[in-house]
Amino acid sequence: MTSATAVENKGTAQLTAAMMLSGTLGVFVVESGASPFNVVFFRVLFGALALGGYALSRGYFRGHGFTPRTLGLAALGGVFIVFNWVLLFQSYENTSISVATVVYHTQPFYVVLLGALLFRERLTASKVGWIALAFAGLILVSGVSPADFANGGSYLTGVGQALLAALLYGLSTLVTKRITGVRPHLIALVQVLVGIPLLLPFADFGAMRGTGADWGWLVGLGVVHTGLMYVLMYAAYAKLPTAKIAVLAFTYPAVAMLMDWAVYGHHIGLVQTLGVPLIVTASLKVTLPRTAGTAGTSRFARITRTGRTPRTPVAAPAPRTAAHEPEAASRPATPVASEA
Repeated sequence: MTSATAVENKGTAQLTAAMMLSGTLGVFVVESGASPFNVVFFRVLFGALALGGYALSRGYFRGHGFTPRTLGLAALGGVFIVFNWVLLFQSYENTSISVATVVYHTQPFYVVLLGALLFRERLTASKVGWIALAFAGLILVSGVSPADFANGGSYLTGVGQALLAALLYGLSTLVTKRITGVRPHLIALVQVLVGIPLLLPFADFGAMRGTGADWGWLVGLGVVHTGLMYVLMYAAYAKLPTAKIAVLAFTYPAVAMLMDWAVYGHHIGLVQTLGVPLIVTASLKVTLPRTAGTAGTSRFARITRTGRTPRTPVAAPAPRTAAHEPEAASRPATPVASEA
């Protein structure tokens, strides 16, 4: 086995582990028993401690690379990320982990559409076609019927919350893509730190009395799903080509759906299942550059290794965070992954 193959295999294992952890996030949220605002508040609190401790131990604060502009962009991205989590966790309550997760994976399409609308990024007829196909799949997966529109109800609200969460994730990605020369761990740290004062007015500490063992789920969301998971992802991105990252990213919704079935007995119906391959196929077609199959290591890998953007212009692949080219080298701007 060559050294390059060994490195890629290690990256594959790291990203697979990260996506599997991400797939268990919904269970941690539900089992905590806390409100979405409380869940996110303690996620960012414990996540900041975990990421801050890791960055400190690695010496990342020395020569951090932030400027007032890039620090402001990171903070703005954090605002979008934090409320994206709140909406996604509310969607779990109103639909199911499975439905919310698949609907949430429309993030790459929002990034493409918002990029074209806000920054005049190129939007080809082919991409428009794939986006249309994805939203056809979304209609199938959501399981929304005309009766839901007529009667309203929490299910329709939950689908809307997942869509709005995906939109906020897309906005965060576009903002964070414009940050260069900063380690992704530090940008993620800024984003969770922003969430602490932002969510403090919404947190209900009185409801946390007597939570007992449920605190373990909240600590896990911060330490495991925000600290450990991010570290694994960033390590993997430096070792893998964009095409492999794109494929492995779909481990997340697959595991989330499996966990939803195994723990809560929830599963999507036959008609809803037909929409999943439409979204997956369209996401890969929109996300990957045409040369992804032969490009070797992605541009993200070079940025992650050096903390600087290469001078040679490279066509940007279309997050998940989320699904897109991370000039910013941060989690919301990861190449194709769309984690919660």
